[in-house]
Amino acid sequence: MAREYETVIGLEVHVELATQTKIFCGCSTAFGGRPNSHTCPVCTGMPGSLPVLNKKVLEHAVAVGLATNCDITRYCKFDRKNYFYPDNPQNYQISQLYLPVCRNGYVEIETEEGIKKVGIHEIHMEEDAGKLIHDEWEDCSLVDYNRSGVPLIEIVSEPDMRSAQEVIAYLEKLRLIIQYLGASDCKLQEGSMRADVNLSVREVGAKEFGTRTEMKNLNSFRSIARAIEGEKNRQIDLLESGEAVIQETRRWDDAKETSYAMRSKEDAQDYRYFPDPDLVPVSISEEFLEEIRSRQPEFRTEKMKRYKEEFDIPDYDIDIITGSKHMADIFEETVALGAQPKKVSNWLMVETLRLLKEKELDPEDIRFSPEHLAKLIALTESKAVNSTVAKEVFEVMFEEDIDPESYVEEKGLKTVNDEGALRRTVEEVIAANPQSVEDYHNGKEKAIGFLVGQTMKAMKGKADPAGVNRLLKELL
Repeated sequence: MAREYETVIGLEVHVELATQTKIFCGCSTAFGGRPNSHTCPVCTGMPGSLPVLNKKVLEHAVAVGLATNCDITRYCKFDRKNYFYPDNPQNYQISQLYLPVCRNGYVEIETEEGIKKVGIHEIHMEEDAGKLIHDEWEDCSLVDYNRSGVPLIEIVSEPDMRSAQEVIAYLEKLRLIIQYLGASDCKLQEGSMRADVNLSVREVGAKEFGTRTEMKNLNSFRSIARAIEGEKNRQIDLLESGEAVIQETRRWDDAKETSYAMRSKEDAQDYRYFPDPDLVPVSISEEFLEEIRSRQPEFRTEKMKRYKEEFDIPDYDIDIITGSKHMADIFEETVALGAQPKKVSNWLMVETLRLLKEKELDPEDIRFSPEHLAKLIALTESKAVNSTVAKEVFEVMFEEDIDPESYVEEKGLKTVNDEGALRRTVEEVIAANPQSVEDYHNGKEKAIGFLVGQTMKAMKGKADPAGVNRLLKELL
């Protein structure tokens, strides 16, 4: 009888925090920049340079801890994790092993079986390493220390997840919480959110965990799901053929859809951790905690409930709009400027989503302002422009955030409301298309559509189609 296996998964999620400066020095954290231009003696590990903790990092870490139901460690400190690697200029990384800032939390995810709690073992603050760039042409490796010292939090889950679907639900939940807090943009493609997957398999019903492997180099939800499937099958094949799974770190190659061993997994003693002698311990007061608590935003679940009561828009719209903090902000601010909620939601759900998909952008990349969206809606409501013109204006607004009122004026796109001019054009169209007129009189309703089209063409699209339709019927 074939044995059945269960997958056991825990995640280590690294999140780059949205601070202006690095964790222990004043260098810029901006993404990009010329190699080694955002550096100083502290983040390049020069002897004698002293680190000082960036208060904003602590604020973000505590805020994420509170939002994920963690206990906040009131007395926490930093440790040195020693290892030699070219992208690590000090030859140690400043992290937290013994007293991490947050512990024993959880988030709730929705699964096919209902709501499930995924435990969070701990969240700790640490600095990022630099980046190695392998130059194929020169056959050498170059190092860029711009990322060295960029603040991270590492969120370590309990091994509570059992499938790729649960892992993605957990990551989505974390990403939304962190984006709503403004603690990070969590862009996987820019590396501001990275997940390492610890995975083992065991026979269904077994109490003991199997031997786990850790997979790195996962930079999209799709590659995470594929890596989980690939590694699960690899481990089951090994066990089925009587071989043992080796505890090791593996690198996932998304193009080849396979993973390969990088190194055998180190244990804490291999890193020779000890408290960092250059950094004072962090003592978190009740006042500090209260201040962070008072700043916590309205999270997605509360927002969804409020939208339902306040705005009377469909559940599907609510689900999509609140799925991005940036989109939710645009929606609320546009409504606050006097636009009807359903109209705002239509523009976001139809045209905005279409353009985001076409241009392969995230909702966080939306550039147009609520003011301009509200103006465009007002222009269509007052029939100053028709829906076709409005969509054209919106496309330009999506790209360049132009002021729709000025744009419509400049380009002469306003609907012609001159009844006399419209009547003359309609009379000309009727005279020029006797066959369509005859078809209409013979009961062919479609003929009027053709005549409306001809009139709109003659008016260069600057007429109200409903008005044209009404006038045609009257004259016919």
